[in-house]
Amino acid sequence: MTALLPLHDETGHLPGSPALVLVAHGSRDPRTLATVHSLLDRIRELRPGLRLRLGHIELNEPLLPATLAALGDEEAILVPLLLSRGHHVKRDIPETAAAARARLRVAAPLGPHPLLVETLCTRLAEAGLRTPATGSARRSSAVILAAAGSRDPDAAVDTGRTAGLLSARLGVPVLAAYASAASPTVSEAVRILRAEGRHDIAVASYFTAPGRFATECAEAAPGIASDPLGAHPLMARLLLHRYDETATRATRATTEPALAAAS
Repeated sequence: MTALLPLHDETGHLPGSPALVLVAHGSRDPRTLATVHSLLDRIRELRPGLRLRLGHIELNEPLLPATLAALGDEEAILVPLLLSRGHHVKRDIPETAAAARARLRVAAPLGPHPLLVETLCTRLAEAGLRTPATGSARRSSAVILAAAGSRDPDAAVDTGRTAGLLSARLGVPVLAAYASAASPTVSEAVRILRAEGRHDIAVASYFTAPGRFATECAEAAPGIASDPLGAHPLMARLLLHRYDETATRATRATTEPALAAAS
């Protein structure tokens, strides 16, 4: 006999599915908070009825501990609005989750992932970048992937992998550069690429939202500089993807031992 699939309730939410807690870094720039709320709106459009919560690591309300405390015994998946591994992903968020009484799981950071690369390409195209069509144009072209930076080496590994995926997608070299805590800077990356004969250089803004770092990196660009990733529809899809893969992984971990015991 085929098992019946559970029905959605009147809000479109699948009964028993965990809430999604979007974990944002927080910023003094009001454009960042506006971007976060726009992303939440896009997620609601894509997944009507999914219970959504927002928690910030710092600088904005609600802070993550307060969001988790308000969950009570509600099950939830924390999805970081962060692009790579680093201190926040590896320590701050897991430790905050462990201190809460709610039933929580933490998803992976957003990057690296092909959906991020497609968003980067879209933003570059919006800024006016055209993929070089000839060999000589390709030999003179390059892109700088401008990221926030971290002292954690895993963050550089993740950003480097995104740069590699973007390079394969565009067909030109992509060099990662950083606004702080790591090197090279965007200005240093420009000098490196020019020394290699690359004079047609664009900057891809690898930031989730506008802010001081994104602005400084764009100002250092010798030519085209794209907007941050922002509330692009693909970003909302990627957040839901991280939520879904975490929920699926938890379901497998629960069901596989039971199936093994029954066999």
